[in-house]
Amino acid sequence: MPNLKQTFVTAFALFSLFFGAGNLIFPPLLGLKAGDQWIWVTLGFALSAVVIPILALFGHSRLQGTMADFGRPISRTFGIVYSFMVYLIALALPSPRTASVTYEMSVAPNFDWSPLWLSSVYFLLVFFFVLNRSKILEIIGKYLTPLIIVLLLAIITLGLFADTGAVQPSVFAHNFSTGILEGYQTFDALGGVVVGGIVVISLGLAGDLDYTQKRKTLSRAALMAGSGLLIIYGGLIALGANFSNRIQTEDRTELVHFLSEQTLGKFGQTSLGVLVALACFTTAVGIITGAADFMKGLFGQKQSAFVITAFVGCLLGVVIGQFNVPYIVEVAIPALMFIYPLTITLIILNIAPGKWTSKLTFRLVVATTLLFSFPDFYKIVAPDSGLNDLMSGLPLYNQNMAWVLPSLLVYLLSNFISGSVKNRQAKVEN
Repeated sequence: MPNLKQTFVTAFALFSLFFGAGNLIFPPLLGLKAGDQWIWVTLGFALSAVVIPILALFGHSRLQGTMADFGRPISRTFGIVYSFMVYLIALALPSPRTASVTYEMSVAPNFDWSPLWLSSVYFLLVFFFVLNRSKILEIIGKYLTPLIIVLLLAIITLGLFADTGAVQPSVFAHNFSTGILEGYQTFDALGGVVVGGIVVISLGLAGDLDYTQKRKTLSRAALMAGSGLLIIYGGLIALGANFSNRIQTEDRTELVHFLSEQTLGKFGQTSLGVLVALACFTTAVGIITGAADFMKGLFGQKQSAFVITAFVGCLLGVVIGQFNVPYIVEVAIPALMFIYPLTITLIILNIAPGKWTSKLTFRLVVATTLLFSFPDFYKIVAPDSGLNDLMSGLPLYNQNMAWVLPSLLVYLLSNFISGSVKNRQAKVEN
């Protein structure tokens, strides 16, 4: 039988997996720029960085399989291709970003090292730990996250009660949708479809739990982890808004440094930098190990596939990780505009009742999402193209969410058509 301790352990593990140290740099700047509208961006950010990832875990609690199972109702091949795309993006963006965040938060303020040198040494160590699968990372991880949480809660509490003057007006034209899009940068929705399968396997190994017990444990743990994420993310956004009269910057890591020094002094700033560096390292090891395990399974459990994938992942980390955080964030936007709508659609379809998600519905809705996410993607990669003027009439185009209403409409129509066909067949049979 699942017990409360097991649920809490699972919830803590989920929180640790979601709240990668790199995620801490996004909420404060979002709040700083949102100013007096910080609640609206918090709601948008929470939707894409908390609610959708938690729904992904609900999907896993129902499927109790792997990430590929999210796309399996369309076809087995689609599920594998989707998984491959997610891991490729993870290796090319959030993994290198951990080195960039480490450099800007922990190394650059204290040492005169070049970013290339740091990323080279960083991913050489990552490669070593991936190949050796040392237990030390698990031990470090158990203590790192609690320490970071305690520091962040102290920073948030002290910062919110600080006398910082009037909160500035928002600079955003669309606060809610801006919060949603910034939440994409956490990669938490992708994390939900990746780590959920790992947790399902872990629950199976932890004890003699049946399907229903594992589903309840994962669902309750997901709600607990989501509540923790909401508190931390919401607190950091509110903190940024509260200091909007004290600092104006576009640099995410500079703002985190400023907030930690203003609340906890130099010691707090240094401590946070060290903990973030260690947490970033364990995140990079986890991402590359997961991708290498996936490729190993795809190629008949061949160890060579594991080693090659780990090497390629670390090589990408060295090349991309030497760039600064703003550059990596900017580069990530087109990929996120493509993969996030698809991921959100697959998550929602997999938690919807089976009678409303036939194979036809899956295929039509996913195809519609891919088609109508193209305008958002194209606007980023070719902002000066005349084609953008033709697509600008689409609903929610200005909010970079042109795929939402068409996908919802196709979902409703496909279910209406399926229901009509079933009723017609039932009348014929009678």
